[in-house]
Amino acid sequence: MTQTAVKPRPAIRPRIAARAGLFTFIVANVAAVTMLFFAAGPSDNVLISVGRLAGLYGALAMAFQLLLVARLPWLDRRLGMDRLTVWHRWTGFGLLWTLLTHFVFIVFGYAQVEDNGVADEFVTMVTKLEGILRAVVALGLILLVGAVSARFARRRLAYETWHFIHLYTYAAVVLAFSHQIALGGSFASSPGAQGYWWAMWGVALGSVFAGRVVLPLARNLRHRLKVVAVVPESHDVVSVYMTGRHLDKMPVRAGQFFLWRFMTRDRWWQANPFSLSAAPDGRTLRLTAKAAGDGSASLRSLKVGTRVFAEGPYGAFTTMHQRKPDALLIAGGVGITPIRALLEEISGHVVVLYRVRTQHDAVLLPELRGLAQARGAVVHVLSGPSDQAGPHGPVLGAHSLRQMVPDIEDRDVFVCGPPGMTSATLRSLRELRVPNQQVHAERFSLAA
Repeated sequence: MTQTAVKPRPAIRPRIAARAGLFTFIVANVAAVTMLFFAAGPSDNVLISVGRLAGLYGALAMAFQLLLVARLPWLDRRLGMDRLTVWHRWTGFGLLWTLLTHFVFIVFGYAQVEDNGVADEFVTMVTKLEGILRAVVALGLILLVGAVSARFARRRLAYETWHFIHLYTYAAVVLAFSHQIALGGSFASSPGAQGYWWAMWGVALGSVFAGRVVLPLARNLRHRLKVVAVVPESHDVVSVYMTGRHLDKMPVRAGQFFLWRFMTRDRWWQANPFSLSAAPDGRTLRLTAKAAGDGSASLRSLKVGTRVFAEGPYGAFTTMHQRKPDALLIAGGVGITPIRALLEEISGHVVVLYRVRTQHDAVLLPELRGLAQARGAVVHVLSGPSDQAGPHGPVLGAHSLRQMVPDIEDRDVFVCGPPGMTSATLRSLRELRVPNQQVHAERFSLAA
């Protein structure tokens, strides 16, 4: 059995360092905003004071949201878009509630001060005060985005539709910031306060512009990707091979994914997330996708020579976070794509568990077995309905995992598959007391 030498690990774990940095950033800015509020002087009316403070926290949450979606390489490589997306989701709900609190308390507070009806006061504010109408429109857009982000709505929307609606967030940011400039007392209370707010928003907006515009444009101008082959893997799975210039200089690793735009007349505007299904070799990139939506279904019809615009690479599902000499790779369905790529690069002895409904659904299996044989890895294909149990309970239950991988606590575990399978597997790993720092998961719905 051959084993790859274990790579030296950094003294400070990248994930811990990134989390500590974000936590420090949040605490420092919450403290700064609170001090600016009290330095500007609260209102004599309690409702107005609470509303203003909630508005300041909402502005801070909005800036933090921009940083989470900026796709900055330093954060993404350490935390992964999966984790950043979860934080983005919860920050979004916090933003929604702080802005609703701001709106309600301000309207009721001024209605109380002016001895006016709430509805009449709202109309007066919208029609007579600069920036209020923009704030109301911004709140409406954020409510819309929040509604489509709810789980019941997200499951029913195509990725392209959901992504397009999310773009309204940027319009809401511009409107809310202009409202803050027009009426924000704490914003204009002193030169120091103005400098702080401009710096904070400059960093947030600049990060988005750099991470989502400048960096993708620069990388695509340098690498100039194009399709060189389209290979059907099964009746509903296809692989797309791409090449370009200076791919050996592209900072990409096995397990990562890109947002791919294929520059054809009917789909140049669509950006779909697909993982690499082979470790980058400096000459070609390959994705493998299942026909699960309009974007992935149309890959089969791509023509050789089609230009490709790729945003990325993204994701922390890489060997950068491997802590132990050996590893366990668990894949579900077409979630095998980043797992197959990781098998080429990961250190030590590796066990691969591949969960599929039927053997026919096990795409890339010949490649997987060939790689396993070459490097002394073990591959188990676990087929059957999702609710099927084996002799030791659920197929990916704690007891079954223990039987298949007795030394599981001494391995890093990488999991990628549909959300239900991934969540069940993570519960099993917790039951087996596998340390959290050794568990690495990527949701198939986000990255595959």
